[in-house]
Amino acid sequence: MRHGRLMARIALALGLATGIAWVLTHRQAFDLGAIMATVAGLGAWGPAAFILLYTIGTVLFFSGALLSLAGGALFGPVWGTLWNLSGALVGATLAFLIARILGGDWIAKRLGGRLKRVIDGVEAEGWRFVALTRLVPLVPFNLLNYALGLTRIPLLPYVLASAICMLPGAIAFTWLGYAGRSAVAGDASALRYGLLGLGALAMIAFLPRLVRRFRARESSSRSRDLYR
Repeated sequence: MRHGRLMARIALALGLATGIAWVLTHRQAFDLGAIMATVAGLGAWGPAAFILLYTIGTVLFFSGALLSLAGGALFGPVWGTLWNLSGALVGATLAFLIARILGGDWIAKRLGGRLKRVIDGVEAEGWRFVALTRLVPLVPFNLLNYALGLTRIPLLPYVLASAICMLPGAIAFTWLGYAGRSAVAGDASALRYGLLGLGALAMIAFLPRLVRRFRARESSSRSRDLYR
C-alpha cells in the first residue's frame, strides 16, 4: 500500500513538474486572442471551458492576470468576475491540495530552527494569514497556493478566506479587461470601466501601507497596556 502511494506521488510530481516546465518555456505559444475566440465559439459551454482553462493555468503557473483580463473581455464585468473568481479559486484549491499531498508530511518532519518558527506563526494565524496574503500580494499568487499547502492550515478556512479576499482583485482585472474590449469596440463608457478597474487596483496597492499602520497601532496599544 505504501509503495503504491509513493509511486502515485512520484507520478503526480513528475506530471506537475513537466506541465509547469512546458508552460514556463512556451509562454509565447499562448495566443490569448485565439483562446478567447475558441471559448466564445463554444456558446453555452464557454464559461465551463474558461473556468477549466483558468484552473489548469493556475496549477501550472500561467498568468492569472492575463486570464482575468480575458474573462472580463469575454463575459463582461459581472459574469466575468464570477467565472474569473471561480477558476482562480478552484485552481488555488487544487494547488493547495497537491502541495499537501506531495510535501506536507515531509515538510512537517524536517522543519527546524527559524523556518519552523515561521511556519508555526503562519499556522497560528490560520485564515487571517490567508486573507492578508490574498489582499496584499506580497508573494506571487500561483506560488502562494503551493506554499500554503505545505502548512497545516485547514482546507475550509483556506478556501473561504481565499474566495472572499481574492474578490477585489478579480473585480479589478475583470473590469479592466471589459474596458479594453469596450474601448476597441468604440464604447464611450469604456473609460469609466477602466477607471473603476484602476481604482480597485489602487486600493489593493494601498493595502500594505494600511496593514502596516494598523499593526503599528496595535503594537503600540499593547505596549501601553503592559506598562499600565
